[in-house]
Amino acid sequence: MAESEYRQAEEIRDALARHGVKYLFIGKSGAILLGFPDTTQDAVLFVDRSEQNGRALLFSLQDLGLSLTENQSAEIIKGKDFVQLKNGPFDIDLVFAPDGIERFSDAWKRHIDVEGFPVCHIDDIIASKVAAHRKKDLESLDRLKSFREYWIQNQRTEPFAKD
Repeated sequence: MAESEYRQAEEIRDALARHGVKYLFIGKSGAILLGFPDTTQDAVLFVDRSEQNGRALLFSLQDLGLSLTENQSAEIIKGKDFVQLKNGPFDIDLVFAPDGIERFSDAWKRHIDVEGFPVCHIDDIIASKVAAHRKKDLESLDRLKSFREYWIQNQRTEPFAKD
């Protein structure tokens, strides 16, 4: 993971922890934290859907320097399935209902903690990409599945060294 991406992930982790937000890194950003050798333009967070968690998330996002519209704030509190934020120091996608994962509580039971980063299990990351059936996800699926085999064999819970 590039140093700047890792610093952004640390900022997100720390801000959300300060406000007690329950979430998981998912998507390519989650896979990268598990050690998947790639880069990404944004952080993707699977957020537990509750009004209290949504309100805590709003405070965290403000701490991170994101400027939210009233509509975005309402969508976050309500737990809209997908909220894309591009109005801050870096891009964040909030996913309250990822394809391929029934409940946050199920994903939470399987999650991996990597240096304080709560990360979806690689099987959940893959299941979500398969279920979403987006071209860009399908293009990286074989590499993710190969990484999964490597990761499972090595029971990797520590990320690769920072650049």
